[in-house]
Amino acid sequence: MTFDASLIGQHNAPLIGVAPLMRRAFAGEDLTPVGETLLQRAQAYPNDAHAYMDFSTVLQLTGNREDALAVQSEAIILQPHYTIPAQRPEPGLTLLVLMGPGDLMANTPVEFLVENSDVTLELLYLRADEDFPDEVPDHDVMLVAVAESQANQPLLERLTEYTADWPRPVINRPEHIRTLSRDGVCAALRGLPGVEMPLSVRTGRGALNSVVAGELPIETLLTDGGFPIIVRPLGSHAGTNLEKVDTPAQLGKYLREVEGSQFYISRFVDYRGADGLFRKYRVALIDGKPYICHYAISQNWMIHYLNAGMTESADKRAEEAAEMARFDDGFAVRHQAALGAIDRRMNLPYLGIDCAEMPNGDLLIFEADNAMIVHAMDPEDMFPYKVPAMQKVFNGFRALLQKASGRNA
Repeated sequence: MTFDASLIGQHNAPLIGVAPLMRRAFAGEDLTPVGETLLQRAQAYPNDAHAYMDFSTVLQLTGNREDALAVQSEAIILQPHYTIPAQRPEPGLTLLVLMGPGDLMANTPVEFLVENSDVTLELLYLRADEDFPDEVPDHDVMLVAVAESQANQPLLERLTEYTADWPRPVINRPEHIRTLSRDGVCAALRGLPGVEMPLSVRTGRGALNSVVAGELPIETLLTDGGFPIIVRPLGSHAGTNLEKVDTPAQLGKYLREVEGSQFYISRFVDYRGADGLFRKYRVALIDGKPYICHYAISQNWMIHYLNAGMTESADKRAEEAAEMARFDDGFAVRHQAALGAIDRRMNLPYLGIDCAEMPNGDLLIFEADNAMIVHAMDPEDMFPYKVPAMQKVFNGFRALLQKASGRNA
């Protein structure tokens, strides 16, 4: 999906959307000229909501989160509803997407799942402190895209009542999304055979300072183990201020350097393989079926695909290619029972899972979320094997929409 750069300065030009802009940023393009054009357009036409919304996206992609959210708020006030037309001419489906304000991790990145498809997106932004509309755009299926977070819990609570008797099929009910906090997922998956997920505890700075002072054993907070632990502030994502600490003294140093009143803690699990490397899967669980999205290999226990060195290592890419090729007959079969149980307990037709395989064969769950980024932006010349793998993901999501709609394919 792309956009015509010659149109972006025109009044009421079509919404560019997140996917085309992020694709350019991912490829290393400087979005500053695009942002400047959108800013000039917004200043010239103060009621042009598309200019505000696209400018907000550019600001987020260039690291100006605070300004981006302010501009996004203006866009939503001007116009809460945005349409992204299907990219194929043949008749398809219309998906209504209920979204909340926030950054690029605040909602399911659904644009990437329907790129170049016959699905029209009707994006409707709602706020917890404002009235919800009595009428919404016509649609075949509705997706609740709002991600779980402390900030989004009030919106998800209101959406639970709002969508309870929805006249169209609903994917990802808000009451189930509300359980996707780190401690909520841990509680939901506790006791599943073949699943390893350390207890995740939400605790305050005061209790952790008591651990540092030797007044409170860490095992009092973490009943399934002690040091080493991993700790992160409540609400952090993408590894921000996530650290492994081995001793109370290291925990004290962490607390002196990291702000926050509430934290998540859990015991550290050493999941490295026999060769000393850590491997992490990102899996999309769509209508109960697992699809591999990426497979990262790193010397570091805290793996993010972008810092795992996949672009620098042909050997790592070869291993990822082989794992993607055998996924359906390997990983998916080995963990069929566990994944089926996860699907039933979470009750979300679209769910992202970051996980690994333990040396004993159990499935180690790091996180389950409805807003994980799933995309096909990697350069094809370096990652040719990802094209068919990601197309399976997108086909699976399209099949989910078709099944939910009740229409024949």
